[in-house]
Amino acid sequence: MLTPAEIEVLPASPAAVPSPIMDPVEDAACLRLFRDELDYVHQSLRRLGASLLDIEDLMQEVFLALRGSWHRCDRSRPLRPYLFGIAFRVLAAHRRKRMREVPFGAIDVPDVHADLDGRLMNSQARRMVLAALDRVPLPRRAVLIMHELDDVPVATVASTLRIPLFTAYSRLRKARRELATVLRRMLKGEPLEESGLLSDGQPDLLAHPA
Repeated sequence: MLTPAEIEVLPASPAAVPSPIMDPVEDAACLRLFRDELDYVHQSLRRLGASLLDIEDLMQEVFLALRGSWHRCDRSRPLRPYLFGIAFRVLAAHRRKRMREVPFGAIDVPDVHADLDGRLMNSQARRMVLAALDRVPLPRRAVLIMHELDDVPVATVASTLRIPLFTAYSRLRKARRELATVLRRMLKGEPLEESGLLSDGQPDLLAHPA
């Protein structure tokens, strides 16, 4: 995981759009707030299904995106929903890129139990929930995590993810049902279908339909 010292020297991603020149005071404020939320960004990316092999690169992309949009960030409102929206879009773009670069037949379903960090390894229940979340398609998973785990109101979820309110409620309802089904099968030792994982790779992850 990135340390505050490492954040200060983050190199720009080759594919990243250069961030606008910022006032030094604003730049320092952006860096300070991101440092304060490092654990939350890391946790959010893991909940969304990011691999530990990709996590530092993805956190770097989140920071660069936050810095690039800092002038649009309403700091009178909680920062976490805004950061979650950035993390969701960064991960969605990362997965679309991987789907373009890797032949479909060569993609392996990740072993979510193999790459959990030390804290999560101490809790079987958390391992099970993370594994189950990984079976819920990313657009619905994002809504579920924001509302159920981060206690973000559905209206704020919809605004953050830039989807209609009705779509947010629909995704939440479906995600709850999918998560409950997966957890029930896991507890019974039944085989799990791969459809949830594969649907994460569909090209239009940000489309409105639930």
